[in-house]
Amino acid sequence: MITKRERYAGRFENYAERFPHAVDVTMVLSVIGCAVLGTQLSFPGSRPPDSGKPVEVLLALSCLFLLKYRTRPRAVVVVVGLVTVLAIVRGYLITPLLLAPLLVAVYWMAVLCDRRTTRAYTVAIGAVLLTATVCSDTMDGVSVVLRVIGPVFWLALPVAAGRSTRLRRDYLAAVQARAEYAERTRDEEARLRVAEERMRIARELHDVVAHHLALANAQAGTAAHLVRADPGQSERILRDLTGTTSSALRELKATLGLLREDDGPEGEGLEPAPGLARLPELISAYESAGLDVTVTTDGEPRPLSPGTDLTAYRIVQEALTNVSKHASAHTARIRFTYADVRLLITVSNDGPAGDLRATGGYGLMGMRERAHSVGGELRAGPRPGGGFEVTTALPLQSYATAAPEGETP
Repeated sequence: MITKRERYAGRFENYAERFPHAVDVTMVLSVIGCAVLGTQLSFPGSRPPDSGKPVEVLLALSCLFLLKYRTRPRAVVVVVGLVTVLAIVRGYLITPLLLAPLLVAVYWMAVLCDRRTTRAYTVAIGAVLLTATVCSDTMDGVSVVLRVIGPVFWLALPVAAGRSTRLRRDYLAAVQARAEYAERTRDEEARLRVAEERMRIARELHDVVAHHLALANAQAGTAAHLVRADPGQSERILRDLTGTTSSALRELKATLGLLREDDGPEGEGLEPAPGLARLPELISAYESAGLDVTVTTDGEPRPLSPGTDLTAYRIVQEALTNVSKHASAHTARIRFTYADVRLLITVSNDGPAGDLRATGGYGLMGMRERAHSVGGELRAGPRPGGGFEVTTALPLQSYATAAPEGETP
């Protein structure tokens, strides 16, 4: 809770930041008035020194030198301190009014300088001031203890006040720095999330476009090859080609829907994310393009998290797409092995691996990124007996849930 003192202090600092010269001039005029008034004070029954005019002029000039406190706080303390000591030596009574210029100079030095500098200058000025006070004739009626305690007490006040102001300024600066750092970190995190989302959408677009175009190309080529030898089979393949292009358009619409603001109800017009439940449909499409796909399952199938389910489907889809596009093979084998906490997926073929390894680099990179995004791992390379094999191990429950396709994360 902010106290009334802190509230007024904050208002004064805000005003001082807006009008620094006006505040400095007002301060100097006030200090001059205090110093001149201090030269007129004396003990009852005694009179101030007669030779006061030159000293009063020096005190006024030293007060004007306070205008340099922002740039030369140490020099200001030295000049004002020496003039004050001179006034004491000339016989003026030591009072807070006479010491006002020195107290203001010490205060600003404590605010603007480090603790070590403030301590050194304060001790030096204090020692000279105490010496002058003890030796002054105007303090003959005062005990030595009071002569020492008075100047020490008055010098300690501006030092304590200055340190308090400096600590408050440092605290406010630290709070502001933390707020700026938090805001900057929040902006960087937002940019990172946007970049990650763009990468995810780019992977989805790559998988959708590469899969459906490769499949459509294979189906069209097979239909063209059979158009005379087996017109009926060619007609069936062309019907499947229509379904392939329609499916491609639907998936592209769902993926690209993430790039625009949807004004309709949430999820309207977007298909759910594909998973292994759509594997028979995927295999049927490739078989219509002339690729013979066999699927085997070891262990008892168990439900997968949405992220793992989508990742498994996309990896199988990309592996079959690479076989259809780059490998001179007519068969592919898919094996699912369910372990305690992991699902092992192997997609292999018997065709030459050179073309697949040379041209499927981006697809293999995307599969690795998908596997890593859910806490899995993926390996791809030539098989010992010939052909190419993609093996991935995925957790049944993904560590980082992938955002479902067609939904904004």
